[in-house]
Amino acid sequence: MKQYLNLFDLSQKVDYKNEILSGLTVALALIPEAVAFAFIAGLSPLTGLYAAFSMGLITSIFGGRPGMISGATGAVAVVIVSLAKSHGVEYIFATVVLAGIIQMLCGVLKLGKFIRLVPHPVMFGFVNGLAIVIFMSQLASFKFTNEAGEFVWMQGADLWIMLGLVGLTMLIIWGLPKLTKVFPSSLAAILVISAIVLGLDIDTKSVGDLASIQGGFPPFHIPEVPFSLETLQIIFPYALIVAGVGLIESLLTLNLIDEITETRGRGNKESIAQGLANFITGFFSGMGGCAMIGQSLINISSGARARLSGIVASVMLLVFIMYGAELIEKLPVAALTGLMIMVSIGTFEWASLRTFRRMPNSDILVMVLVTLITVFLHNLALAVLIGVVISALVFAWENAKRIRARKYMDDKGVKHYEVYGPLFFGSISAFNEKFDVLNDPEEVIIDFSESRISDMSGIEALNKITERYSKVGKKVHLRHLSKDCLRLLENADDIIEVNIEEDPTYKVAVDKLA
Repeated sequence: MKQYLNLFDLSQKVDYKNEILSGLTVALALIPEAVAFAFIAGLSPLTGLYAAFSMGLITSIFGGRPGMISGATGAVAVVIVSLAKSHGVEYIFATVVLAGIIQMLCGVLKLGKFIRLVPHPVMFGFVNGLAIVIFMSQLASFKFTNEAGEFVWMQGADLWIMLGLVGLTMLIIWGLPKLTKVFPSSLAAILVISAIVLGLDIDTKSVGDLASIQGGFPPFHIPEVPFSLETLQIIFPYALIVAGVGLIESLLTLNLIDEITETRGRGNKESIAQGLANFITGFFSGMGGCAMIGQSLINISSGARARLSGIVASVMLLVFIMYGAELIEKLPVAALTGLMIMVSIGTFEWASLRTFRRMPNSDILVMVLVTLITVFLHNLALAVLIGVVISALVFAWENAKRIRARKYMDDKGVKHYEVYGPLFFGSISAFNEKFDVLNDPEEVIIDFSESRISDMSGIEALNKITERYSKVGKKVHLRHLSKDCLRLLENADDIIEVNIEEDPTYKVAVDKLA
């Protein structure tokens, strides 16, 4: 418990001013995002705002990555929108609770480490796609609802005012750090633009035009759904996807923040915290969520490095909902739009564009494909999964071509095959082609000092080759098998028959390996 009470568990000294100001900036940026994502899911704005509060607070205290911000996200909204339409908000709350349980189990089982299997091109594609999504989501700020109820683009003076305010916001965020870093540029931009709009009484879109954010403390509420197997069958597929999408986006964001801050977060601890946050959020009228890469980058770029910034952001968001809604609803959308556009520019991995002529074609394909799936399908989990699968297949194909065998006869008339490269499902065909069973002498030695058996397909291939020599009455020795290979062969003994002669130096028939 002591480790959770220590809110500032990074080794470096905490800058309280930066933490508090960064948290305030993030709280302001959370409002339009949470409202927008609630609309995407077909829910009321408060379900998104309540999720942003509870998710942010719990993960800031218990999470494995100080400085990372969690809340209601578009990735989760896209998953639950069909359930919201078909069964209503109560089933959403139940789904979020179940998703939280699944995520906590993933953390307890230490499955967070598998995020290391995500290749760099997939990370590039994920980040670039997300940057484009963040940018495209801001285009809605340049639209309005006309008298006919149609959502149309701004024109004339309204458009130029909006563009001017957004441009000025971006200029302040870009230019202020070059003059001073005493005050976060993002918060300064919001305050300056708000002062200009309110002081000059400029007619432009405000947060209140999106929706009212007035509310109270999130009410405790047990989801009103039948506790039956039928309900479980309805919500479990959604909960599984929400849990998977949430963990993937959170752990990828954690990795990104790790790279920026040159520190290391704890993936399994973050998985448990995300699960706990979703579990509690489902009981407090929230739509659920995960890590928010945009707000996390705002927080980190403002200088925050500890847990305090996330706690301040969550608490201030609740204060705005309960006591400051009237004031916050006057904030110009242009200021928040400019802030998020700068986040998208900072998020995009511009260095990835310079690697197009240097990276293998397969890596470029993976990066572009992940980016396109993220942009057009808004499905981060699917994008990452496809990227990992393609990368794995390419890796398997390249390694399948590396199997080699050097052949020679010794002075005793024994033929040696010195195998090079991994023996696994992709290389077994090439491996089998290396042997000339009918024309080989009576005794053959297959040396694995420069090779290893990687999977059950390799074991089966080894068994087949020894059977082929056995059928023609020839003796085969397997030598220099590594300990892990021997372990695989021992484990397979009850499944398939493995024909191995004892090696005079490296014994196969040894005490059972641990």
